[in-house]
Amino acid sequence: MDAQAWTFLIVGLTFALYIGIAIWSRASSTAEFYVAGKGVHPITNGMATAADWMSAASFLSMAGLIAFMGYQGAQYLMGWTGGYVLLALMLAPYLRKFGKYTVPDFIGERYYSQTARMVALICALFISFTYVVGQMKGVGVAFSAFLGIELKWGVIIGSGIVFFYAVLGGMKGITYTQVAQYCVLIFAYLVPAIFISVLMVDNPVPQIGLGGKLSDGAYLLDKLDSVLTDLGFREYTTSHKGKVDLFFVTAALMLGTAGLPHVIVRFFTVPKVSDARKSAGWALLFIAILYTTAPAIGAFARTNLIQTVHDQPYNSLPDWFASWEKTGLLAFDDLNGDGKVQYYNDQNPDFASEASARGWNGSELTVDRDIMVLANPSIANLPAWVVALVVAGGLAAALSTAAGLLLVISTSISHDLLKQSLKPDISEKGELLAARIAITVAVIIAGWAGIDPPGFVAQVVAFAFGLAAASFFPAIVMGIFSKRMNMQGAIAGMLVGLIFTAVYIIYFKYGGGTPDQYWFGISPEGIGTLGMIFNFIVSIIVSRMTAPPPPEIQTLVERIRIPRGD
Repeated sequence: MDAQAWTFLIVGLTFALYIGIAIWSRASSTAEFYVAGKGVHPITNGMATAADWMSAASFLSMAGLIAFMGYQGAQYLMGWTGGYVLLALMLAPYLRKFGKYTVPDFIGERYYSQTARMVALICALFISFTYVVGQMKGVGVAFSAFLGIELKWGVIIGSGIVFFYAVLGGMKGITYTQVAQYCVLIFAYLVPAIFISVLMVDNPVPQIGLGGKLSDGAYLLDKLDSVLTDLGFREYTTSHKGKVDLFFVTAALMLGTAGLPHVIVRFFTVPKVSDARKSAGWALLFIAILYTTAPAIGAFARTNLIQTVHDQPYNSLPDWFASWEKTGLLAFDDLNGDGKVQYYNDQNPDFASEASARGWNGSELTVDRDIMVLANPSIANLPAWVVALVVAGGLAAALSTAAGLLLVISTSISHDLLKQSLKPDISEKGELLAARIAITVAVIIAGWAGIDPPGFVAQVVAFAFGLAAASFFPAIVMGIFSKRMNMQGAIAGMLVGLIFTAVYIIYFKYGGGTPDQYWFGISPEGIGTLGMIFNFIVSIIVSRMTAPPPPEIQTLVERIRIPRGD
């Protein structure tokens, strides 16, 4: 069978599995819809958390960004991995001890204020929607590869699939579906990595193969550095944006992790607080398998891409090139009319004269970073079933996180807005219906935005992490560890952090801002760290200028600091 037939077979089987699980585990109550009835085993929850965590940004986009950013791409690895450790050790058990379904619920109770709850609700919706837009683009990329169609149609089809099992199963259905999706995505990620590592450096362990030697005796990274500098790019193994931005982006990703609503709610699905810690440990193990493999995939993909297409006749390129051209995510423009693909850094002024001497009029190849993981098996000429397996893995990664995020959006509206604020007497059946209606609306809006997002998948997700760091992280940390933090401080801090970070991102992505205008050289992906600092400063100052929390709230803080028991 060819790659298309294999893809239909493998994707069809995996989707049948997901939908079957969603039907089997259909939520019948709000407790099952929101937190799976708090009956999930720690290992099962660890797998589901890993699938939730390893979104399209991790599976599709992270290795693609590393492939083009090189050493600079380490900020995504360090930030997301360190952030998960921070969440698991510092915050998750305490939030689980508190016993609320959602972050806005925690904020509202801890800061004894409906206003605080509403501000947190706005933050949760803002963060989750930004995040889910990135996932929808990932869904579209995967379906584009699967069906050979334009990105927009891939997004529309993927949105329909997400809608089906997120609305039907709620958290219970999503949890068990994500266990299956984790198995699919990790297998799909490792198999081609092992294949390519053996072919390129004769080592079946990609993490070690990254430092291995090619058939000509040269070290892989040395060869890649040499090839890139010859084409006017920076060395693969050096940082190109500077250490300040590297630090701020890493910190935003790390601290934003602690405020991501769809990850935090995972620790409410287990029976006990001790199980929350266990599931966090299992999830870290499952996550590490993929994250330690990503740098190798990035280096392999960039090397193979250049060797396959640069300075090659367009008419003799492999079939995969034409397939990706149909999606609009890969493009060739023969600027000098010689029929060959020239791929080089045409933004490098120091390289202009050399490029002109070679007869190059500009880089003729445009590559969307998000296709690199999906295209990598085809570029390396791996068997058709491996190509199909990676498509199935990409869909599993994108769909699993999209479903979790949509659930956060729906529960924020049905539970925090309706049940806790606007309509306290709403029945359980009415609340469940409202949650499903909210998911429907969110799917439609997110799918529309995902057709033309403000960046690559991992970049869009980084914006969500920055917003979470700037808004939720200080409120959660001080809500747990500071008896003196009051509602005035928390509200003021969240508003300042969210507004500053959102305005900065919007200005530089849509308002005409240029990189030379960045504050202290900090990119929009990293500005959430500065927003978080502003949040802390404002929160502390305002709380010290206003009355302390009531005695019962201070007692509550003392109680949740001891994360033991049920």
